[in-house]
Amino acid sequence: MGQRILTVNAGSSSVKFALYKTADTPECIARGQVQGIGSTPSFQFKSGGPKGSDPIDATDQGRALEVILGKITPLLDGQEVAGVGHRIVHGGPLRATPTELTDEVMADLATFNPLAPLHQPHNLSAVMAAKRAFPYALQIGCFDTAFHRNHPWENDIYAIPRKFYQQGIKRYGFHGLSYDYVSHQLIRERPDLHGKRIIICHLGSGASICAVNGGHSISSSMGFSPLDGIPMSTRSGHLDPGILLYLLETEGMTPQELTHMLYYESGLLGLSGISHDMQVLEASDAQGAKDAVEYFVYRVRREIGAMAATLSGIDALVFCGGIGENSPNIRQQIIERLGFLGIVPDVEANARNAKEIAKGPTPVFVLPTDEEQVIADAVAKALSPAH
Repeated sequence: MGQRILTVNAGSSSVKFALYKTADTPECIARGQVQGIGSTPSFQFKSGGPKGSDPIDATDQGRALEVILGKITPLLDGQEVAGVGHRIVHGGPLRATPTELTDEVMADLATFNPLAPLHQPHNLSAVMAAKRAFPYALQIGCFDTAFHRNHPWENDIYAIPRKFYQQGIKRYGFHGLSYDYVSHQLIRERPDLHGKRIIICHLGSGASICAVNGGHSISSSMGFSPLDGIPMSTRSGHLDPGILLYLLETEGMTPQELTHMLYYESGLLGLSGISHDMQVLEASDAQGAKDAVEYFVYRVRREIGAMAATLSGIDALVFCGGIGENSPNIRQQIIERLGFLGIVPDVEANARNAKEIAKGPTPVFVLPTDEEQVIADAVAKALSPAH
């Protein structure tokens, strides 16, 4: 029956996983997640296992992975896990391809913890737990920054002294595994869009927008860190750097206090004063909730316009991610004012979460992303005799 591949995507309060049979194209056996780490943790199979959510004891990502391993053991059918693939948010300036996570590589990746504090430390913690669980398995890191490695120079640099660019202070972009999957999936389903100009909106708890031309990332709304761009659940999105200087100098905030505010207290939560969850905000009649939704929609529309200018036009728009895939209301508000880009909303199709939701000359799609499949494919390639 072949060996197994496990993929692990560890965040600040969750660990997502998927289990695959090894093949040229790995076949998914099961997927699910542990969520609520640090508060009320629970385990859930999304497919391939019993339905329902089970409360568990998981104080950190390492313990969450132990729970996951216990749940998937019956699904291994006695086969060994030959490879474990990990989503690593920040690969730094040098890592453009999936990489074996040796001790040396891990030490290098840990230096990027301050640039992605919500993700990177937890990504690496899950790697260490997987190494303990599967000491003979090949551990492969797949980097969210890799898809954006070949941006044009002007889309990569900041207008600060150039020596900092040479030190690695540049626009990295993130959500690359999602953009990789969605851009290739779109071409598989719509070959007529091969080589065209596509704008992809990954809207979820973390959110960003990417301009893709000919299958390659040209520009991303996220930059040096996952803070930049559009507002997110608890992250601020784009800010005038003068605000940070003001808060440091006038309000006396420490760098640690600023970091906590920007990553944990801002975005939808900070704007609404109610919740970081878009579903909660959409259901609320409170003015703060309405303000947060309106601002989110405005910033997404603005970024789509900027990406269209970067591409000198647009041939298709795609929504993915938790909000992008599941909120007809947010999508409708975004696209109903994009007529200047040739987008004419199909209100009925959008309301039923159809795959194509516009009637004008520029098509608009809703495509579920699958970062785990991208990771599993990379591990399968690394395990292949040819590799």
